[in-house]
Amino acid sequence: MQIKNLPREFEIARPIMQNIEEAGFEAYFVGGSVRDTVLGLDIHDVDIASSAYPAEIKKIFKHTVDTGIEHGTVMVLDHGNGYEITTFRTESGYQDYRRPDKVTFVRSLAEDLKRRDFTINALAMKENGEIIDLFDGLTDLKNNLIKAVGNPEERFHEDALRMMRAVRFASKLDFMVEVNTLNAIKNHSELLEKIAVERIHTEFVKMMLGKNPLKGIKDMLNTNLCNYVPEFKNHLSEFKAVLNINNLHLENESQVWTLICYQFGLNTKQIKSFLKDWKTSNQIIGNVTTMVCALRAIQTKSLDNMLMYHTGRNLLNSTVQLALILGMSIDANEIISEYDSLTVKSRDEIKINGSRLMSLGLVKPGPIIGKLLNAIELNIVNKALMNNEDSIIEFTKKFLKE
Repeated sequence: MQIKNLPREFEIARPIMQNIEEAGFEAYFVGGSVRDTVLGLDIHDVDIASSAYPAEIKKIFKHTVDTGIEHGTVMVLDHGNGYEITTFRTESGYQDYRRPDKVTFVRSLAEDLKRRDFTINALAMKENGEIIDLFDGLTDLKNNLIKAVGNPEERFHEDALRMMRAVRFASKLDFMVEVNTLNAIKNHSELLEKIAVERIHTEFVKMMLGKNPLKGIKDMLNTNLCNYVPEFKNHLSEFKAVLNINNLHLENESQVWTLICYQFGLNTKQIKSFLKDWKTSNQIIGNVTTMVCALRAIQTKSLDNMLMYHTGRNLLNSTVQLALILGMSIDANEIISEYDSLTVKSRDEIKINGSRLMSLGLVKPGPIIGKLLNAIELNIVNKALMNNEDSIIEFTKKFLKE
């Protein structure tokens, strides 16, 4: 097979490949970019593998950076672009079920490709677009299969994260995991406990944002991977219930964790603890606690002005979309319209602040200022107070008398 019309990302990298070949070495595009090109999908990163050793690459090109030279990777800088060239290699050891104890540089493309995870990721491509397929990856792409290269038991012992990558690719591409590969995941699912949570987190979120996340969820349940990720073991029935959601298409990480926390019935304290166990960022934790609160209010038809105000338009829109996915009977446009009609969208928009009130001699420094500003904010958001200086001053005088 030969790709006739190469994506621009490959075209601009071809001179790099040609320079390596003119020096007497082999060079191929490898990895996900080759797979996605065959599938007609957009590509992002371009990876190059070569028979040239790092020192030889550095002799060929004037401008290089040692980005991972101990593993055979050198970045070549060319006209403002950076290309990582990795020497063909074999790996062995894997005592931590993630990283090889030993990396050996080799001259053989076949030796390099057979250490890769799945056949659809073990494709290589010459600079002219000719596909090298040593493990029948093209057939598996045609048949929509995720299949381990060689013995799946060995592949998952080498790197246990590959089990999560399998279910992630099933979701991303809407493929099926080949039966022997799936059985190997089930047989070794406990090895996932050896993997850093941050790595699992990345794969899980990508799985949930995939083309068909229900496939990934089903595979996680059927292979028992759910038992070896933070907290899921105690919520298997709730996670399984996600399979009943039709047209599950999520747009961002905040929606992913909001759905999970809502399904699991977690309160605010539990949400924070749960997401910290998953090594989730503070920004996402804040978004999710806010969105779950808003989602429950939408579900109980108790969404008020103040909750919309504190949620903000972007998070409210994401929450409304999630409510629709969950089958809640709502008018999404009406909710967003109600938010847009709020007098203010943030405290910065209020026409008077604490400093101004103190400068007018209306209030002295102390805890009372916080209580006063909260009351002003609440009344303006609920449209019980006009957002102008005279009205706020009059409100302040009455508030302080009470």
